[in-house]
Amino acid sequence: MESVVIFDSPGKGRGLKAAKEFWAGDVIFSEASIAAVVFDSLAERICHSCFRRQEKLQRCAQCKFAHYCDRTCQRAAWPEHKVECGAIKAYGKVPNENIRLVARVLWRLDKEGSMVSDMQLTTLDELEDHINDMQEHDLKELKVDVHNFLDYWPRTSKQHLIDDISHIFGVINCNGFSVSDQKGLQAVGVGLFPNLCLVNHDCWPNCTVILNHGKIELRSLGKIAEGEELTVSYVDYLNLSEERRRLLKTQYYFDCTCEHCKNKTHDDVKMGGKEVDGVKPSDEQVKEATDYCFQMMDKMDKARLNGDYHEVSKICRDCIEKTEPILADTHIYLLRMWSTMSEVKAYLQNFEEAAEYARKMVDGYMKLYHPNNPALGMAAMRAGVTHWQAGLIEIGHGMICKAYAILMVTHGPTHPITKDLEAMRVQTEMELRMFKENEYVYYSMREAALKNKPMTMLHEPRSVEEGIKNLFHRK
Repeated sequence: MESVVIFDSPGKGRGLKAAKEFWAGDVIFSEASIAAVVFDSLAERICHSCFRRQEKLQRCAQCKFAHYCDRTCQRAAWPEHKVECGAIKAYGKVPNENIRLVARVLWRLDKEGSMVSDMQLTTLDELEDHINDMQEHDLKELKVDVHNFLDYWPRTSKQHLIDDISHIFGVINCNGFSVSDQKGLQAVGVGLFPNLCLVNHDCWPNCTVILNHGKIELRSLGKIAEGEELTVSYVDYLNLSEERRRLLKTQYYFDCTCEHCKNKTHDDVKMGGKEVDGVKPSDEQVKEATDYCFQMMDKMDKARLNGDYHEVSKICRDCIEKTEPILADTHIYLLRMWSTMSEVKAYLQNFEEAAEYARKMVDGYMKLYHPNNPALGMAAMRAGVTHWQAGLIEIGHGMICKAYAILMVTHGPTHPITKDLEAMRVQTEMELRMFKENEYVYYSMREAALKNKPMTMLHEPRSVEEGIKNLFHRK
């Protein structure tokens, strides 16, 4: 850990600063978790060892709870799961994910001591738990968890004071980091990474965190000077400054004083009106359109939870038609409508419409997000794929190239999703060359491939024919 230094950050407590200069995409440090568990809701769909999503998993024959890809994963997990397995059997039921994580943390600390790695910069005892800052209902939940933990904790294991157990719960509550699946597309669990806990928040950070092959990586988003504080964002920048500060105060118990919150940077365009030929709608019109969007988002979310995607599409379309002429293309409610509409239309296989909304979404994101924000990269990737699905190869390839450039910084070349994106970039580049050589042949072959029909070629060079055969592979 020679690349970072612990220091006292004014108004923030301890923090980390760079011990040398970094450039965009540099890995400042990587770290394995002290312990990690799968979310309760995904316990039967995610491997409890490698956190991969699998269709068929093998269940632990003893506790009937833990699931694994195969015997290799099960054997790898057994040293850590062994005590947990016995505890679950003795308890007679499975405790919630917070209790399971606290138990795993304490079992590991009991076995290896407070410093489980030579790379570890701090002990868990030194981390803030913010128990004294918790609201009354949060304290009640904490007491219930501690009570259930004591029932679950085996008498054969080392016994701990209630204050020490409560401290670990508090640390996890404000420092637990989401663990993603192998593609990095969905949070599937939660883990505790001590060094990461020292990295402070900024709404416009100079670093990002990604999970890669079981370890988190702190990666630089741009040039960082030696001695500069390292920061990550705990909340989505698309929220208004007031909402970000509320979320940070509620979840992490501090008042954000970053420049973007103090100056309310981008708040005006996030809730602004659409300017046409120098003319803007009135404040009253913008407010009315904003309120209407807010009401429709509630209806949209309910329809989405019910799986009624045609109703979601109808709600979004009505809202977009009414508010798009009034609201700016950076208005966060309109961006959410476009994003949802793109997803739903792609799911319903209406790719041309999906592509149109995805492009608007990315255009808006580019005006708000940091150029190397991972959320922008993922949105550009989604838009690129949607345009490819719609047969819009030129825009699709451009979007995928943009996404690839961002993810090379935020995820790095070895991340599974970057590797998939690289294959996609190579494929769309090949298709684009064919498209420019002969549009008619390109679309004929695309249509035949997507319909799983045999492709026939007439009067075309053999090299082009051979190149096209492997393009449209359907899994």
